[in-house]
Amino acid sequence: MAEQPDGLISIQDFVRWGASRFNAAGLHFGHGTDNAIDEATLLVLSALHLDPNLPANFRDCRLTLAERVRVCELIERRVVERVPAAYLIGRAWFAGLEFRVNEQVLVPRSPIAELVEAGFDPWIDADRVRRVLDLGTGSGCIGIATAVYLPDADVDLVDISPEALVIARDNVERHGVGDRVHVFESDLFAALGDRRYDVIVSNPPYVSRAEFEALPAEYHNEPHLGLLGGEDGLDIVLRILDEAAAHLNERGILVVEVGNSLPSLESRLPGLPFTWIEFERGGEGVFLLTREQLLEFQPLIEEALYS
Repeated sequence: MAEQPDGLISIQDFVRWGASRFNAAGLHFGHGTDNAIDEATLLVLSALHLDPNLPANFRDCRLTLAERVRVCELIERRVVERVPAAYLIGRAWFAGLEFRVNEQVLVPRSPIAELVEAGFDPWIDADRVRRVLDLGTGSGCIGIATAVYLPDADVDLVDISPEALVIARDNVERHGVGDRVHVFESDLFAALGDRRYDVIVSNPPYVSRAEFEALPAEYHNEPHLGLLGGEDGLDIVLRILDEAAAHLNERGILVVEVGNSLPSLESRLPGLPFTWIEFERGGEGVFLLTREQLLEFQPLIEEALYS
């Protein structure tokens, strides 16, 4: 049992105490929250089975002894194990939707959520989006959210990890989109045959080895398969660029997150006309290319892939 702190009574008391513990321990925040207070709020309210948007006037409510024990145990695990809060509570939020997560999938946090919420507007007319591929789906968050925001679209979820796909299938069921969302175990496009899409979206492994080794401990509790993209972070990204055009419909688009590997990608492919998307809520390193651009620059892509 975690040690019980003296003098803490209310929800707000435990939020403040948890935030102080987190700051003193030098925790890193980047898996759904970006500061100690929000992280502590998430854990305290989850331990109490309360909604994260609990009205402020409930923050003075007192905790029972059993509730104090649950809260303290979660906060202690967060400090000692450096496990992202989403894994401790088994859920995370993406595009305003709740998803089940565990250590077999990355914690959802991509800025691509903004694109999904907008139906990929203005980059493609949402009314003509009928088929979408979420490549390297993990928890399924991008593809499932797309199915929710585009109720006329069919969506394929693809991942090489069977363990990740267990979580993705569960999330498909939770959101009631199983009639339009299909799950494939595949190494990128390998198992998709001649299936074609209006939108291919991917948050693939793109972290370089040097960057990975320097990441805070929280990231090392995530599946390495979903993070490491080779020495320069581009092994999977270049394969996607090379193969995507064959699976895009006419006027289809490819959207890929590459994060901090943006400079490396532009250095490897200096002639490609990447459109780097700007996000209102922050985030960068997401590019867009059309099928026509991919076809036009196929020789350059192949040269970079095999060099």
